[in-house]
Amino acid sequence: MLIATIAVIIALAIFIIGTGYLVALYNRIVRRENEIDNAYGSIEANLKKRHDLIPNLISSVKQYMDYESDTLQQIVELRNMARSDDLSTKKQEEIESQMTQALDKLMVQVEDYPDLKASENFIQLQQSLNEVEEQLSASRRFFNSAVKQFNDSIETFPGNVIAALFDFSSREMFNAEVHEHKTPDVGSLLDN
Repeated sequence: MLIATIAVIIALAIFIIGTGYLVALYNRIVRRENEIDNAYGSIEANLKKRHDLIPNLISSVKQYMDYESDTLQQIVELRNMARSDDLSTKKQEEIESQMTQALDKLMVQVEDYPDLKASENFIQLQQSLNEVEEQLSASRRFFNSAVKQFNDSIETFPGNVIAALFDFSSREMFNAEVHEHKTPDVGSLLDN
């Protein structure tokens, strides 16, 4: 009887420790998933800052630039598309990438307008935009780090068992678009 009691106590202890471990593992996965949501919220906040700067940037630039109206119009259209609530994450990434390209093109075109480059208002807007772009880049790095930790935790044993039981699925990272992988051709920018 004593041996049976000891066996039951040992079995009960193993069950409690095992259950505790699985609960801790589940909670760690949930925390990592919440980190992803938090990181994505940071990206969205920085995108909102960027979108809020664009009208001021456009109105400041319009006063000086007569011939680049196509670029300005493209930026405005992309901003309006990006603010739509019914976009998938992938479509949002594509639009934001196009907007980055258009803003880069605008900054290159500004070089042809010395009065605009000297405008204090434009300089402040350009500095604010650069700051937002840096914050956005940092937010994307944080997001990708959170996604990596989450994916690692649900793709390795024993996390993959918990993931299968509770229907956790891997998340996608923000990937640089093709144009962001290329080294800019500075020579062509200086030929203008």
